[in-house]
Amino acid sequence: MVDTLRHRGPDDEGARVGPGVGLGMRRLSIIDVEGGRQPFSSEDDRIQLVANGEIYNHAPLRAELIAKGHRFRSRSDIEVILHGYEEFGIEVLGRLRGMFAFALWDGPKRRFFAARDRAGEKPLYYAHTPSRLLFGSEIKALLVQPDVSREVDLEALDQFLTYEYVLTPRTMFSDVRTVPPAHYLIYERGAVKVERYWDVASVTARDWTEDDAAAALRETLAGAVSGQMMSDVPLGAFLSGGIDSSAIVGLMTEAAGGAGPVNTFSMGFEAASYNELPYAREVATRFGTNHREGMANPDLSDLFERLVTHFDQPFGDVSLFPTYLVSQSAREHVTVALSGDGGDELFGGYDAYQAEALARRIGTVVPDVALPWLAAVLSVLPPSDKKKGLINKVRRFTQGLASAPSEIAQYRWMTFCDAGAKRRLYAPALQSALLNSDVYAPIRRHLRGAHTDDRLNRQLYADLQVYLNDDILVKVDRMSMAASLETRAPFLDMDVMELAFSMPGHLKIRNGERKHVLKRAMGDLLPESVLTRPKEGFSIPMKTWLRGEWAPMMQDLLGPEPVGRRGWFEPTEVTRRVSEHLAGTHNHAHQLFSLMVLERWAQSFLD
Repeated sequence: MVDTLRHRGPDDEGARVGPGVGLGMRRLSIIDVEGGRQPFSSEDDRIQLVANGEIYNHAPLRAELIAKGHRFRSRSDIEVILHGYEEFGIEVLGRLRGMFAFALWDGPKRRFFAARDRAGEKPLYYAHTPSRLLFGSEIKALLVQPDVSREVDLEALDQFLTYEYVLTPRTMFSDVRTVPPAHYLIYERGAVKVERYWDVASVTARDWTEDDAAAALRETLAGAVSGQMMSDVPLGAFLSGGIDSSAIVGLMTEAAGGAGPVNTFSMGFEAASYNELPYAREVATRFGTNHREGMANPDLSDLFERLVTHFDQPFGDVSLFPTYLVSQSAREHVTVALSGDGGDELFGGYDAYQAEALARRIGTVVPDVALPWLAAVLSVLPPSDKKKGLINKVRRFTQGLASAPSEIAQYRWMTFCDAGAKRRLYAPALQSALLNSDVYAPIRRHLRGAHTDDRLNRQLYADLQVYLNDDILVKVDRMSMAASLETRAPFLDMDVMELAFSMPGHLKIRNGERKHVLKRAMGDLLPESVLTRPKEGFSIPMKTWLRGEWAPMMQDLLGPEPVGRRGWFEPTEVTRRVSEHLAGTHNHAHQLFSLMVLERWAQSFLD
């Protein structure tokens, strides 16, 4: 199990095995490189701990615990979890600031205790078999054990085709589940209990003035950036040229205080509408960073084989490729990289939020029965090769209006296979197996879970729980750790998240301007061009690649024989979509890439 995770920790490994329990880990050495070996044991050797991640407030917590009589054997930030548990029990979770997944064995209580950080930056999976509990940072660590079944969870398969990822707590394996963010797991006397320990929805809204909100955000985010720059090894940042990553780089430069230039890393594309390198260069020049950049091109098919199976379950976000490439580039120079992840979900950065607001206005004047007709008319327009483009935006908007239920709000434009498409695509056996399932239920539950009347904050809360957790952070963790690079996200600091959810939605999107309060907070730090240009997103021209360099691989994976043998989909329907995409009459890139990923995953993990 430990050997499967060597890429996550190439520097060291450790294990502790006793009667009925075993803890193992691989280490990427960041803090106390020489002395921070794991597992950690309590002074009386009755409690053991393994962990992945960083505890940013370890210094004051260590001082508090030493004052209470605890003796530390290292300078490692992770050791505070062990002594904190000795002192505070499960309540130690309320004192930890950081990104982490940890597992602890309490010998005297015969208790296994594991937990995951508040945002879900670090992963934690488990399988509860009839005889034992198994856990790991990635699913591959569990699958080496023969008592973990590879039976496919068909509801998870449906989720993947709908969203391009599987939603927590499911995985594609019926026996394997995910510990959700901000939750802990206790295993005692053969029983598993998983409970939440923190929820940003519990934050009380405040009546902020715009100036006070912007000032508080600047101060709080700057503190998070400074705190996350702790490292005994080289450190840098991802830089796209968008407001989130640019803000992080600017604040890192301020925090460095002349100690040397910040290392920044960017990835570009030959297709002009996908390439953000000029914006990244402008920011790098402004802050005098030590900037490095690379180019992603269609000759990535060799990475397809390696990376799509590295996730252990199907994952269809095509930005996994540039994420890996920029991580690989960064790892040649640094061991830790800060990113701007989380800014969109906290401050309203996505197109889908404005699409939802527009849809509500349209709904007052256009009857629902007219929407499918409108979408059908616009669907005959040929798709553009541009990243977005007016035609592509209009087609996508009307399709979401017509094909998805209004109660899933912005997720009408964040799903890629609607009920009508599934009736044509799914084989009868799969349709029958899913008869009583509701693929949209998790979205509705999270939209309700925000406990607020603020419509935008409800949407942001749902995206923190779903899109950020199950897509963005999964992608960044797996692809950075595949390169043995640690990533950190200052926007996901607890104080920043709680501050953001104390602010009303009208401070985040004002008069159509997204991230309004964040732009105010960074107004004197960032170039005007960064503050005013539209959000692009980190993506690749997959629709073009599938008509060119990647077409043979697509036809091989999605031919009638492999599709028919798998038994999940109608081969003639898959062939039709392939043909339409190759002809350029339709853009089926999202569905076709997901089907390619699913087939390659099945070959690797099921066959």
